[in-house]
Amino acid sequence: MLASIGTSVSDCQVMRTLLFFPSKISRIPVVSFGRKSSLKAYSAKMELSITRPDDWHLHLRDGDVLKAVVPHSAQHFGRAIVMPNLKPPITTTAAAVAYREEILKSLPADSDFKPLMTLYLTDTTSPMEIKLARESQVVFGVKLYPAGATTNSQDGVTDLFGKCLPVLQEMVEHNMPLLVHGEVTNPEVDMFDREKVFIETILRPLVLKFPRLKVVMEHVTTMDAVNFVESCNEGFVAATVTPQHLVLNRNSLFQGGLQPHNFCLPVLKREIHRQALVSAVTRGSKRFFLGTDSAPHDRRRKECSCGCAGIYNAPVALSVYAKVFEKENALDKLEAFTSFNGPDFYGLPRNNSKIKLSKTPWKVPESFSYASGDIVPMFAGEMLDWLSSPL
Repeated sequence: MLASIGTSVSDCQVMRTLLFFPSKISRIPVVSFGRKSSLKAYSAKMELSITRPDDWHLHLRDGDVLKAVVPHSAQHFGRAIVMPNLKPPITTTAAAVAYREEILKSLPADSDFKPLMTLYLTDTTSPMEIKLARESQVVFGVKLYPAGATTNSQDGVTDLFGKCLPVLQEMVEHNMPLLVHGEVTNPEVDMFDREKVFIETILRPLVLKFPRLKVVMEHVTTMDAVNFVESCNEGFVAATVTPQHLVLNRNSLFQGGLQPHNFCLPVLKREIHRQALVSAVTRGSKRFFLGTDSAPHDRRRKECSCGCAGIYNAPVALSVYAKVFEKENALDKLEAFTSFNGPDFYGLPRNNSKIKLSKTPWKVPESFSYASGDIVPMFAGEMLDWLSSPL
């Protein structure tokens, strides 16, 4: 049942040097959890009503793990772009349709959550597959994984410009977004520079060659990525931003020892980059939107000598995002980031339903059990300030 969340060779190589998850929120130096919001008096219970958010970057896995985690995403989000890096990967429209059915069958009976499927781009993906994907009305993007960049990416692209140009042109014709894991995999490039080098050597030339191609730079982590996205034509290049990259910097990888539950790819960066991400999302830019990159792994596959990359944040993501915007006195801009910018970029309608965010302390569970083990969430066992509920 855990085949889909196995450790790739890339994970093993990286994990030997990079890990950490702080055991206490109070130990995280980059976020203050005590600042008042400017919207209401501190003594009053703060509540926000916002359009139901969507998650534009989500890993659900399959089998027992899928059944365990999809209710958490369905509880908080209306829709989600579902990543295709299973074992084997979702490389065809037929496989995407079948995976979608598996997800729908795993949802709670009363859920109206809608999975938006993606294809896994390979060196041999055909233009006809893009046409089939668009006609299916269930596939909403094609994911570019540079081979070896992250979990289950070994079947990814080895030569984008040499082997994928016809597919990219077909994507332009069908207005199919390219969703990019923006890191080079050259072992000579420093782990903390791989996003920057990818922008200069792959992404910038790609955007210049295909100016009408819609591109989402997924889980951006650097000031370089923010500057690049903001330099591109609005409506054609955008980015998702995760909770972890907004509240943690690379110091958090090492404080108190190497801790596996804070290891993700792309890896956390310097504090100056975290600040750039916070500024980008809280000043109201339409180019950035919510994408959790929630990535569940069994505890045993995280807490080992060669652990998997990925943070399971679906149960806490909205709480963390709300805290970031509150700290920056930007709660008035939270709804656009969580609920408007994503569907607007994808050309989809905004959700009609609402959720409530209340300033109500709650404790994150230590773990979530499933048939084969348990999964440790972000901020396990800690108190968070914001609680979401449906309206």
